[in-house]
Amino acid sequence: MMKRLTMLIVILALGWSAYWGIGFLGISKGYEAWFEERRAEGWVAEYDDLSVFGFPNRFDSTFTNLTLADPRTGVAWDAPFFQIFSLSYQPNHLIAIWPPEQTLAVPTEKLGLNTTDMRASLVLEPGADLKLNRANIALEDVELTSTANWQLSASGIDLAMHSVPEVEATYRIALRAEDLVPPSTFRLSSNGTLPGTFSTFQADIQASFDRPWDRLSLEQERPQPTELSIKLASVEWGELKLNAAGNLRIDAAGVPTGKITIRAVNWRKILKVARSSGQVSPALVDTIEQGLSLLARASGNGKELEVPLRFKDGALRVGPLRLGPAPRIILR
Repeated sequence: MMKRLTMLIVILALGWSAYWGIGFLGISKGYEAWFEERRAEGWVAEYDDLSVFGFPNRFDSTFTNLTLADPRTGVAWDAPFFQIFSLSYQPNHLIAIWPPEQTLAVPTEKLGLNTTDMRASLVLEPGADLKLNRANIALEDVELTSTANWQLSASGIDLAMHSVPEVEATYRIALRAEDLVPPSTFRLSSNGTLPGTFSTFQADIQASFDRPWDRLSLEQERPQPTELSIKLASVEWGELKLNAAGNLRIDAAGVPTGKITIRAVNWRKILKVARSSGQVSPALVDTIEQGLSLLARASGNGKELEVPLRFKDGALRVGPLRLGPAPRIILR
């Protein structure tokens, strides 16, 4: 009986070792093939070394000195290392870990991202396309600097993206940032009337895309948004509070149509800050204040204001007033 049990244990151990070995070869060859395919498409896709460890229960893959650059979008990424971990018995659940320092280049600028910790949990649907089921990304002690002479920081940023089972290519997206310090061009000059950080910066959005997020989203073009439903977006900056909610439809050119309603508390304070900063002309501030005062009086509350932003025919409007062309919503 003992011999049979020992033999069974040996057979199971050998079988599991063979399973892990096959998985090791599959992962190693799969990564190598992916990079070769990208280079054949004209990408810069290089790394100095790839190691895979974690026997017997994990596949821990580590790239060193990784560079990816997509010539079609002009987006490039450099990192001294990048890690992808998965359980050998649950390979569709991945943990990704980024280095403390990395760079991202876009056609208009180059960005440096520093963090004390940046990691993501991704669950992918079974199948060759590897469709995204859900993703959670967390960053700690974030510093983002740009060659365009701006910077942003936060003590923490959390981003979650979960697929909506009932609707194809639709995801619920939640964003939260703690102690967010915006770029100085947005902070203006508060002369001490407003704190340097946002006490609240969060959003809850449902977004539909023209196709699901999957492995082709990186290899080819990014899925483009077709609908945005802003359940709630909230910013608190000292006594100033802004909330937004609404729905937009987005055409193939990225032009939105719909309405977003912004509710502002103590909105006159931000106009005071804009006036004292010297970065906005007094005449423009006067015009905006007059228009918003009319809206506030109509609502019967001078401290609170509801502003309906309408996107129609490629323009952004408040009531009958045309503010300018609507921004195009396109993912590069």
